[in-house]
This record gives sequence, C-alpha cells and structure tokens, in this order.
Amino acid sequence: MNAAPVNGVISDQMAPDFLLAVEGLTVSFDGFKAVNDLSFYVDEHEIRVIVGPNGAGKTTVLDLICGKTKATSGSIKFRNQELTRMSESSIVKAGVGRKFQNPSIYDDLTVFENLEISYPKGRSVFGALTFRRDAAVKERVQEVAEMIFLENKLFERAEFLSHGQKQWLEIGMLLIQDPDLLMLDEPVAGMSVSERVKTAELLNKIIANRSIIVIEHDMKFVEDIAHKVTVLHQGKVLSEGTMDRVKNDPKVVEVYLGH
Repeated sequence: MNAAPVNGVISDQMAPDFLLAVEGLTVSFDGFKAVNDLSFYVDEHEIRVIVGPNGAGKTTVLDLICGKTKATSGSIKFRNQELTRMSESSIVKAGVGRKFQNPSIYDDLTVFENLEISYPKGRSVFGALTFRRDAAVKERVQEVAEMIFLENKLFERAEFLSHGQKQWLEIGMLLIQDPDLLMLDEPVAGMSVSERVKTAELLNKIIANRSIIVIEHDMKFVEDIAHKVTVLHQGKVLSEGTMDRVKNDPKVVEVYLGH
C-alpha cells in the first residue's frame, strides 16, 4: 500500500515506488499560473483520468510531463528520474509516450507502414540506416494491429480510415514503442458510440504493461476506464479519487459537473 502524501507532498523518507510523482508543479505564462503548485501520484498499471473545465490546465500538465513546456518550479519524477531537466526526446526514450488531440499519422502510408516507421529500432540515425523489415518487425506490427482493431486494414492507406480508426492507429504507433507511461489527450473526441466502447476495451487491455494518463470530457467513457480521477480547477487539484467519489463531491458538482 502506497504511503499517503502529507500536505499533498510525499517526503523522501516515506516515498513509495510510484511510476510518476508530480510535486509542487507550477508554470507561469506572463504572470498567469496555468498550473499552480500541483501534486499527484500515478501507480504502476493505473489509468488516471484528468478532468476539469476548459482552462483548468489539463493539457498543460501533459505538456509539462513530456517536456514540451518547461516548469517554472516543482518536480516531475518518472521511475525516480527527474523529467524537468530532460529534453523531449530523452523523455520519450525514458518510456513516456504522448498522443495529442488530433491524430498525427501519415495519410499516404498504409497502416503497416505507419506502425513500421514507429518501431524503435528505426528511430536513431544509425538504426534508420540499418533498419530491415525482418520477422521481429512484422510480428510486432501484426501484434499491435490486432490490439488496435486494425489487423484487417494493415495494407490500406491511412487516409481511408475512419476518424476513430485513425485515433487507434496513432495509439498503436505509440504502443509499438512500448512506453511505460502513455498519455492521451481526449482520445474519444469525435468517435462514434461503438468506437468509444472499443477504445475503453483497448485501454483496459493495454494497462497490463503500462500506466495511462487520459484527459477526457466524456464522463461515460471516464466511468468505463478510470481507476482514479483527478479534477483540476485553475491549475490546482479540486478533488481526487474514484469516479463515484469525485462525481458526488459538492465542489466538483458546482465547478464542473453542474455545468
């Protein structure tokens, strides 16, 4: 059982083995604190969902974790590595994968080729020059394609996929790199009901080997996937806990769910 934080922060003497520990995180833009003294902790094999009204700082938190935005103060430790001092590429190599709101795939390539170019062996200059489509690559691409429900679309150009299928493909492009932490920004936005159900199935399946942080507004989807929910408001934690706990929190109802 992980130790409970004292005043939102866990001391070095009692620090448990969290996958991700965010402590006292603040970022200011021209004096405006988009994230303000934020602390939260993510366990191994956990799906953490971050919710909150527009402008609460949700996407900024992901930007800070992946290194796209640099913190003004505070700490982000991933497997006890301090991420705030690392470059974006080093954070990816450490095992953190990030999917943005809009799918970032190669429309003119097939599903197979999109997955293949994301295979880790080809990501360095030397690796790319010596990369070969060997049996291990084909096997891994097939494995991930089945996971993301696209095994029958492998040789179809990505531009012909539905919006939901494009979202799955981008998740697959991250999964093929086998990150320990996967961060998804509104993964079911624009999806059909059936695609949302399958996405929940996908996330609940891949959690066996990693943790996931999801930003989402679809509360039905949140109920289907969340182990723990963090509600942000004005860059701070307003409430945190199970979905049942936060949706019955009067502060959350007033600030977020009531609207």
